[in-house]
Amino acid sequence: MGQETWAIGVDLGGTKVEVAAVDAGGNILQRLKQPTRAETGPDRIMAAIAGMVREVQDRGPKTPPAGVGVGVAGQIDAATGVVRFAPNLKWREVPCRDRLQADLSLPVVVTNDVRAAAWGEWRHGAGQGAQDLICLFIGTGIGGGVVSGGRMLAGCTNTAGELGHITTDINGPPCTCGHRGCLEALAGGWAIARRAREAVRDDPAAGKAFLQAAGLKEPVAPEDINARAVAAAARAQDPLARRLVDEVAWALIAGTVSLVNAFNPCRLILGGGVMQGLPELTGRIEAGIRGAALAAATENLEVLPAKLVGVAGVVGAATLAIRSFAP
Repeated sequence: MGQETWAIGVDLGGTKVEVAAVDAGGNILQRLKQPTRAETGPDRIMAAIAGMVREVQDRGPKTPPAGVGVGVAGQIDAATGVVRFAPNLKWREVPCRDRLQADLSLPVVVTNDVRAAAWGEWRHGAGQGAQDLICLFIGTGIGGGVVSGGRMLAGCTNTAGELGHITTDINGPPCTCGHRGCLEALAGGWAIARRAREAVRDDPAAGKAFLQAAGLKEPVAPEDINARAVAAAARAQDPLARRLVDEVAWALIAGTVSLVNAFNPCRLILGGGVMQGLPELTGRIEAGIRGAALAAATENLEVLPAKLVGVAGVVGAATLAIRSFAP
């Protein structure tokens, strides 16, 4: 496979859709981004995606693309490319692959958006060359991908990589999935925001200092007290924010220790908005893993920050298309 081989990657989320032409080396050749406008429904969104793909194709290399890879924030039927459920898009049973193939006359492969990002990091980011790795993306939610023996795990029903829903505290807070104590419910961006709002409410004096440290001026809307505000206040050494960051670190250590013991990766790659806002967490998580995981499981372990910040999704989706369709 030469460098002239290329594909088109699509990263479809609840707020934005991004489309890029990507070559076999993981280089972005062309890139477009626009709001998703989830309220318009699947037909209009897929029509918009098809238009973006055509524009990227027209501006890309003169040779035809190998195909199109689509990462969707939802549950995917691997055999049919149907989006079974995408909560942020409010999609259920949407035939994404067949619709786009008919519109574009190109082969299309559809996967979960976080697994697509894991493909990007594995092939062209911090995971290059590794045969056993875990990518864990900690953003608003938490998800990832597991590569074992040089193969991205899909699982029995294509839900492998739902790492945010490993149970970290059986008696912990409720999660959006309907259960309690998931890693995401303790360390995802939405959970950090929830805890921060509770802490500000329960201790007004400490809360006022927190808001000042975060650079928020009263009156403060609830949505302004979020993970970004916690990171800003923590950088200013606010005690309440530091306590919240400690709680997040403990939860992530507990979760990653379980993952390292279960899968014995050579590399644990940590990405996502929470990690970007609190880069100190990488070192804290590594130290926690080495202190609590099995010694044999950490013997060759590297804990690394993700490299493809902001583009792992489109790069990974295109990489999957090249793997699926290139001769």
